[in-house]
Amino acid sequence: MGEITTKLLVLGGGPGGYVAAIRAGQHGIDTVLVEENRLGGTCLNVGCIPSKALIHAAEAFHAAVLQAEDSSPFGLSAGPPSLDFSRTVAWKDGIVGRLNTGVASLLKRGGVKILRGRGAMVDGKTCLVETDTGPERVRAEHVVLATGSVPAALPHLPFGGRVISSTEALSLQKVPATMAVVGAGYIGLELGTAFAKLGATVTVVEMADRILPAYDSELTRPVSRRLGALGIEVLLGAKATGHAGDALTVEVNGELRKIPAEVILVAVGRRARTQDLGLDRLDLDMSGPFIRIDERCATSMRNVWAVGDVTGEPMLAHRAMAQGEMVADLVAGRRRAFHKVAIPAVCFTDPEVVSAGLSPEEARAAGHEIRTGLFPFAANGRAMTLGAEDGFVRVTARADNHLLLGIQAVGAGVSELAAGFGLALEMGARLEDVAGTIHAHPTLGEAFHEANLRALGEALHI
Repeated sequence: MGEITTKLLVLGGGPGGYVAAIRAGQHGIDTVLVEENRLGGTCLNVGCIPSKALIHAAEAFHAAVLQAEDSSPFGLSAGPPSLDFSRTVAWKDGIVGRLNTGVASLLKRGGVKILRGRGAMVDGKTCLVETDTGPERVRAEHVVLATGSVPAALPHLPFGGRVISSTEALSLQKVPATMAVVGAGYIGLELGTAFAKLGATVTVVEMADRILPAYDSELTRPVSRRLGALGIEVLLGAKATGHAGDALTVEVNGELRKIPAEVILVAVGRRARTQDLGLDRLDLDMSGPFIRIDERCATSMRNVWAVGDVTGEPMLAHRAMAQGEMVADLVAGRRRAFHKVAIPAVCFTDPEVVSAGLSPEEARAAGHEIRTGLFPFAANGRAMTLGAEDGFVRVTARADNHLLLGIQAVGAGVSELAAGFGLALEMGARLEDVAGTIHAHPTLGEAFHEANLRALGEALHI
């Protein structure tokens, strides 16, 4: 058995892990990164990146279909489109491959040693890694646990065969004729909408009484309208109870119904990946199924840190990256703490949804008296030129000093506004700060400007 001694061991090569390793390498810290599968973790390989590639391809195909049907709002027309899904998948895989190579190059540039294999902690300083060339024992002064998460399964719909998770959905070799999606959260709706645009007949089954339960109904209403326009049936207050043949059995309104489903996508959330990694050998305080951490991502064990999905919600790649960067700085001796005012969340549905900070309801629940301002894209020139007028930007601020507390938007392409929203909140902007900033015309960002003006009672274009 080989043995390696290092300053920093990172267990897991997803967004939190590889960023921690890259930043540690930049600090000149001797670092070993252990990854069982491909670098980049769920996000790069079977999550964020491939799903967005599929969503974009689906939107392009759907636009071509509308042209063939002479339904394009721009007066475009063309012959019936055809889809070579194998080429779509190959294009998506090519993007993932390029990014994999990029991550590996960045790690190499930082002098990070990559151990490919399954790692399991022996104690708080030691990890045993099963590699292709035999076991390696890694001893480290500091350990970062960045083991991520896995799709959550349902007891009556275990993964296998036609019952798939988002991982398998992104590796399908053909577009299914029918698809049932169990779960109307962002993963289920993103993928369900994409496959509907690619030609599948899609039914969404959700136990709650509305879609995207983590977001308020004002934000999700345009998404509901779009699902109906795409022919996606949404069953709310419904429970998937099992499957037989090519059908999913659903209990809705006290009655059983069979939903045609060549493929059943179970998208009911994700759970922390803590099993079979030796974490049970460590004296870690837990917060339910997640590793408990403080504001520096420190666990209950000295010099053992944890970042990303394994530490709980929000399970977002950019949160993991920020945490990983911070931990590397701490190991390097810098003073840091994770006190983020806002971590923007984006649903790449149709239309897209962005939320940063508090919603109006959350702000009131926190005891604030508030002002709100909402500006619709129906009054935004750029949205009109895109043929995408459904949606709005909404701001929430304290009533007394006008400090921004939260910013939300729903509409085509609003994911690109997320950085501006987050920056405004982190900088402590007030309504007057955004209202006094010149926004380029014509852009969707003008809706952000106008929402702040409206909250001040000074809207110009509505």
